[in-house]
Amino acid sequence: MSDLTQLSAAELASKIHGGEVTSTEVTQAHLDRIAAVDGTYNAFLHVANDEALAAAAVVDAALAAGETPASRLAGVPLALKDVFTTTDMPTTAASKVLEGWMSPYDATVTTRLRAAGIPIVGKTNMDEFAMGSSTENSAYGPTRNPWDVTRIPGGSGGGSAAALASYQAPLAIGTDTGGSIRQPAALTATVGVKPTYGTVSRYGLIACASSLDQGGPCGRTVLDTALLHEVIAGHDPRDSTSRDVAVPPVVEAALAGANGDLSGVKIGVVRELHSDSYQPGVLASFDAAVSLLKELGAEIVEVSCPSFEYALSSYYLVMPSEVSSNLARFDAMRYGLRVGDDGSHSADQVMSLTREAGFGPEVKRRIIIGTYALSAGYYDAYYGQALKVRSMIAADFDAAYEKVNVLVSPTSPFTPWKLGEKVDDPLAMYLSDLCTLPTNLAGHPGMSLPSGLSADDGLPVGLQIMAPALADERLYRVGAAYEAARGELAIPSI
Repeated sequence: MSDLTQLSAAELASKIHGGEVTSTEVTQAHLDRIAAVDGTYNAFLHVANDEALAAAAVVDAALAAGETPASRLAGVPLALKDVFTTTDMPTTAASKVLEGWMSPYDATVTTRLRAAGIPIVGKTNMDEFAMGSSTENSAYGPTRNPWDVTRIPGGSGGGSAAALASYQAPLAIGTDTGGSIRQPAALTATVGVKPTYGTVSRYGLIACASSLDQGGPCGRTVLDTALLHEVIAGHDPRDSTSRDVAVPPVVEAALAGANGDLSGVKIGVVRELHSDSYQPGVLASFDAAVSLLKELGAEIVEVSCPSFEYALSSYYLVMPSEVSSNLARFDAMRYGLRVGDDGSHSADQVMSLTREAGFGPEVKRRIIIGTYALSAGYYDAYYGQALKVRSMIAADFDAAYEKVNVLVSPTSPFTPWKLGEKVDDPLAMYLSDLCTLPTNLAGHPGMSLPSGLSADDGLPVGLQIMAPALADERLYRVGAAYEAARGELAIPSI
């Protein structure tokens, strides 16, 4: 393995900008790593060798000419979740219905990455249309966890997380609808952040559930994730849900937090997100994390958010309802797969045949649930009640933040499970999102970072930090302090 692939993004940027190494050399090292190991992990759906090297060469030429780097991460390669549109490589959302589809435009996140001089080495695997918690629902095969290739890497952004954990990329982009950045981060011992809803543009992000989806940064350290957050955040007039607010000082917060002093910070432990039903090793790791935060000077306060007990039920009505609306656009008429268009079938039959062939079981399941919840006679009983619970969850968050600065919990109640173990039991898989769902329903930011290995099985456990809306910098201060005090958790050399 090349030494370049083991460095953090911040270290690589320093070396590139200082002239010790070129972006082309760094990008090539990661492309070589992908070629060597991704046959084992299936983290990538598409590898953009030529495009990434061309982007790296532009950075190198600018630096050689004495120009100021386009960003603090200029020249550092990145893996992009295959749900963001790109004009120079396919965008499939890991679905057969979009196999080989080339977008006519870049997503805003893609545009900002390019403008920052960040070479995109490829598009990562995911659960189809971001529906899943294991990356087993991809139409192109599951991604495997670098800690144990017989286990899942989490989902839906398992490809991005596995690319980081296997040293195939130093940075990645994910999306988080109910935990799809944070849960894979926890299960692969990487760092992932769901920013405040509306602070990273959704333009060009293929929608799963529009009121919940949020793109965000992924890395192997808190500082790397903050540096990437700084690049992709900001108002976008093309996104009607984009917030016209300043990008929070996340990098400065991460640098300040690295001194390890949390004096004056009040941290709330959420009673409803600490259950005997969680894996014992997860609870032990979390309790040790809370003790360490206290040693760093933080005041620990137990808080209660009673409505969190209904977050799972609320989410699995709101999300499928929005899915049933968003996926109606895949009608075989405008783009993507078309089945049965041989002159012998009506338009309705072509649409039906295409959806039958193009959508996987989990996508179909959620479309059916959502269509039922929105149907006449059931809207008020199901969807309407779910929206009321959503408001209660937001109110519980607000009440908690009157007492504390941030909240903490385990990221996932479980460590990575075996491939295939829960495929036939979707309800069991949904339970892995218990801790992450509330922040999506409220639109608040959350971070997962490594908190050690479970004594049960030696597999990664994640600590989740949550903050009020538009206070994303708090995540980075507390996360960086905890990371510095714990010491770096080595990712397996593979």
